[in-house]
Amino acid sequence: MADAVKRSVIAILLIVASVLLGYTVDIALDKREKANYPTKYSEYVEKYSEMYGVPSDVVYAVIKTESDFNPDAKSDKGAFGLMQLMPATFEWACGKTGIPYNKDKITDPEMNIQCGVYYLSYCYDQFLIWDTVYAAYNAGHGQVKKWLSDETLSKNGRLTDIPFAETKAYVSRVSQAREKYIKLMEVDTNE
Repeated sequence: MADAVKRSVIAILLIVASVLLGYTVDIALDKREKANYPTKYSEYVEKYSEMYGVPSDVVYAVIKTESDFNPDAKSDKGAFGLMQLMPATFEWACGKTGIPYNKDKITDPEMNIQCGVYYLSYCYDQFLIWDTVYAAYNAGHGQVKKWLSDETLSKNGRLTDIPFAETKAYVSRVSQAREKYIKLMEVDTNE
């Protein structure tokens, strides 16, 4: 009888240890995911997401993909800041949003995020599909309009193929990053 009790106690202890180990691993993985998918500049992301009607997870995904949260990032093609805005897009967005234009402020986190989020909302108003918006953000909305008018690249107002490999990869990366942010934000609201 004593051996049966010992075996039961050992079995219970092993089950408890397994549950605790699994819980600890889950916590460690969540912390790693949060470190890889930060929500820096949240005061600006949340403010302008709400102002322009763009989900914050979209904004975080674009920033993650574009600059990995480096406000001083500069691309080979001449895009700047967290949201990698081209100078002409920054100037245009400043005019549309009423921000006093100053070319030296393109890397200012708040101005860059405000103009980038405004541009995302502008593209969304035109295309209504986030993957198409990501394509327009990367390749330009004029280019995407051309693709949408080409029946070999679109069907029923939806892109079925993206002829630029860079843009196709970009859309995939932003979509994947957005899924991560949705998952992580869901975890945060449940804690």
